[in-house]
Amino acid sequence: MTSWPIRTAVPAERARLREIFWQASLTNEGDRAALLAGAKDHVLPDAPLDEGRIRVATDSEGTIVGFATALTTSTSEVVELEDLFVDPEWMRRGIATALIQDAVDLAGKAGVHRIEVTGNAHALAFYESAGFVINGEVATPLGGVGLRMHLDLQQVTDDRRR
Repeated sequence: MTSWPIRTAVPAERARLREIFWQASLTNEGDRAALLAGAKDHVLPDAPLDEGRIRVATDSEGTIVGFATALTTSTSEVVELEDLFVDPEWMRRGIATALIQDAVDLAGKAGVHRIEVTGNAHALAFYESAGFVINGEVATPLGGVGLRMHLDLQQVTDDRRR
């Protein structure tokens, strides 16, 4: 398995992150029409990048190939995985898995016990393979249904020991 260098994104990388965000979003056929109809409303917010909450995976030459955004919730025992996007040309190479592992490692160091995410149905198999469990369904901003899922970090630790 390839190792993907992961680091915190910097504001100068905003354009590349937005490019990946948009291109990866369009790979979901179920959301494509709604995305294109409301394109001006579908943007990567500035705050997570400016606050240092975006982690990027790069190739061997330093090109960003994927990213994840996390937010510690008010309980500080839960991290919300807000974004997980991989450049479509780099999908299915373990980048999203590496970004999830990075989030797990950082959350564990911070004393967080759980990671939560709202994912699309087309990403369900990936999230389940990463250890996430479905909690229920929620409405998404694009008018579809998202799956609320969680990953208990104690379970990840226990699985690593086996």
